[in-house]
Amino acid sequence: MLERSRSQAAFERAQRVLPGGVNSPARAFEAVGGNPLVIESGSGARIRDIDGNEYIDLVLSWGPLIRGHAHPAVLAELQQAAARGTSFGAPCEAETRLAELVVERVPSVELVRFVNSGTEATMSAVRLARGVTGRDAILKFAGCWHGHADSFLIAAGSSALSLGTPDSPGVPSDFARHTLVAPYNDAEAVAALLAKHEVAAVIVEPVAGNMGCIPPAEGFLEALRALCDRHGSCLIFDEVITGFRVAPGGAQERYGVEPDLTTLGKTIGGGLPVGAFGGGRKWMENISPLGMRVSQAGTLSGNPLAMAAGHATLADLVAADYTRLEAIGAQLAEGLKEAPVPVQVQRVGSMMTLFFSDVPVLDLETSSASDGKRFATWHRAMLERGVYLPPSPFEAFFVSLAHTPEDIDAILAAHREAVGELA
Repeated sequence: MLERSRSQAAFERAQRVLPGGVNSPARAFEAVGGNPLVIESGSGARIRDIDGNEYIDLVLSWGPLIRGHAHPAVLAELQQAAARGTSFGAPCEAETRLAELVVERVPSVELVRFVNSGTEATMSAVRLARGVTGRDAILKFAGCWHGHADSFLIAAGSSALSLGTPDSPGVPSDFARHTLVAPYNDAEAVAALLAKHEVAAVIVEPVAGNMGCIPPAEGFLEALRALCDRHGSCLIFDEVITGFRVAPGGAQERYGVEPDLTTLGKTIGGGLPVGAFGGGRKWMENISPLGMRVSQAGTLSGNPLAMAAGHATLADLVAADYTRLEAIGAQLAEGLKEAPVPVQVQRVGSMMTLFFSDVPVLDLETSSASDGKRFATWHRAMLERGVYLPPSPFEAFFVSLAHTPEDIDAILAAHREAVGELA
């Protein structure tokens, strides 16, 4: 690989004007050592840094680029939209066109409201659930990430069956007392909490993606649906990662469980900033300006550029594309299991994580027990061999329709050499 002298200088420059030199801590290399790459361009399944080094990309902007970087159809629709104007602050047909696609494909969604990020989507969905139910408490799962709104930055208390405590400076204790925290994949813990507290909403990643890729245990999502029905709580699926990624209709289609509200992001915008929340009319007809007028607004929501990129990304995806993504993901996951040290490769469709662990990863506790030092060594070795992975052992990585069998072969060849260093 070439020396990264320009990248080093660029990162030092960034640190003078950006906190930590990054605009999201997920981009920092704290967990793996070294400095983040400074990217110049992307095409298909590859990215290039400003020193001219090329990498096979398994981050894909953290999941949105299901068709790869700079797909011609996406670029063409974006250019046409930009030529008409970048924002109007008024209705445009592009937002209706994308909304129709969402309603058509996501099983539980009858109405959808676009926002500008996944955090906005989850924050708004929780507010809507609180408004309709008249309750304050929400229940989330340890290790699931729903954005950086105050209600979500809550860690488990002294017991999993307890009120949470703030997980970040700046989060008032009064917010934390309204957030309950349970272990992921533990339906019994949820049942105990719902029996004890009046809960407005249970919010969950149907496939966890922010403590690594952790599939739902058999019956877990079905149990959440039944418990929410029994206790009058709103079930929210946070499908910011899984929506349009693990199936055309997201995880709820893949697992056959429908939530009351769904949050979307990432893939729905084809790489542009976007988010959305939606659900049945019973819920969505209470968001302002309808019904109870639960407050939610955004000046740039539904802007024509994000709507165009999202529509161009999703409109032509067919069942055969998801079959191909499944096959590419399976090929990569099976190859990654070959290692001289214990590994767990957990996959749902085209998202996966390699954990350096000798036990299956089911929740935050087992995820945190995986070997972060080995991951850091493996990450650096893969980067040196031209494979770009998330710089954290607790993030999912992704394949796209742009990845070829030759790309997967190259990734696995790099992996065999990289894990050899661990032995």
